[in-house]
Amino acid sequence: MRFFRVPYLIQSLFWNRKWTGKDPSSVYLTFDDGPDETVTPWLLEFLNKENIQATFFCIGSQVEKYPAIYKKMKQFGHMVGNHTYNHEKGSRTDNEEYLKSIKKTDDLMNTILFRPPYGRLTREQERQVTRMGKKTVMWTWNAHDYDRTIDEETIVKKAALIKGGDILLFHNSKKSAKLMMACLPKVIGIIKEKNLIFKTVA
Repeated sequence: MRFFRVPYLIQSLFWNRKWTGKDPSSVYLTFDDGPDETVTPWLLEFLNKENIQATFFCIGSQVEKYPAIYKKMKQFGHMVGNHTYNHEKGSRTDNEEYLKSIKKTDDLMNTILFRPPYGRLTREQERQVTRMGKKTVMWTWNAHDYDRTIDEETIVKKAALIKGGDILLFHNSKKSAKLMMACLPKVIGIIKEKNLIFKTVA
């Protein structure tokens, strides 16, 4: 089942993860899976034009592949988080290998923020991530911009559900590029009409 808003029951089951921001007058724009050689530069220029700073959860192998784009991301004042080295799904990855992936990415960036790919990790992985001093960041509203079975109109319509304190999930990858680039400007327009401001995850 596809949820644009994550049900409160799910949030309460994983209460030790960060689902919302502290400021009810703000929203927290986040992007997973970059940096990408074509999508991320477009996104950085767009956010700069809109005077918005966001939080990018980066894949370690992509940071290694595109270090200049990653550096520009930081220069533009965006926050960064660890999204594992190869986008491993925790529930399908050996605990030791999963933690190695996180540590390998840590060698490339200095951050306490962590987002598990697909939102999945085992209880033991979660305990170990917490011991590493990481803050596991989830989301309350998911654009589903990676899902080719939905269209721009649906995503924009569901943006009406966004409210203060929400952490918003988009992606900056080739798979999500078309939908993300089409709907993001309209979603941001809706958020501004709600008089909400944009902040980075802390």
